[in-house]
Amino acid sequence: MLALPAAPALAQQAAPTGASAQAASVMPDAMTLPDRALMVATDINSLLVSGKTAAVAADYTPPDSKIKTVLQKALTLLGTPYRWGGTSPEKGFDCSGLVSYVFRNALGIDLPRVSRDQAETGELIADKSELAAGDLVFFGRRGRVDHVGIYVGEGRFVHAPSTGKDVMVSDLDSGYWSGKYMQARRVAGI
Repeated sequence: MLALPAAPALAQQAAPTGASAQAASVMPDAMTLPDRALMVATDINSLLVSGKTAAVAADYTPPDSKIKTVLQKALTLLGTPYRWGGTSPEKGFDCSGLVSYVFRNALGIDLPRVSRDQAETGELIADKSELAAGDLVFFGRRGRVDHVGIYVGEGRFVHAPSTGKDVMVSDLDSGYWSGKYMQARRVAGI
């Protein structure tokens, strides 16, 4: 299994390949954090896709272009520091700030600022097995939503988890987040 939380360190230390190598060879020391995160996201995507069996790969249908745009925008932000109340890559993100920023900048869709309000937006996905890339996934305790992320597929979601951590991809069905999952929503317009 990939250690996705370590991705920012990987982006700074690993020798990039392909298009990432071209970008790094042009300005290796001057690359911004989002550029480094994009390199890592590209490499992670390549690993995930290449690790599929032929049968699974044959069944894979790429998401529609709006969903791709959302996912690409979200994954370029991997490694951005968490900051409570944060709404920008320069200052950091909290969970709902990340989601709002991604949808506004990727598709021009304005979402409410806080996760509780985002949990009332869009179409409710009643069955967890019907999650699709681009859906918003919500977490909480005692019946109250307190966290949100963007589902990327294959049981994973991108989010800004908590103080001291960076924007990362986590597993929906194991570990801490599996016990906190509450619901999902599909945003209108994607």
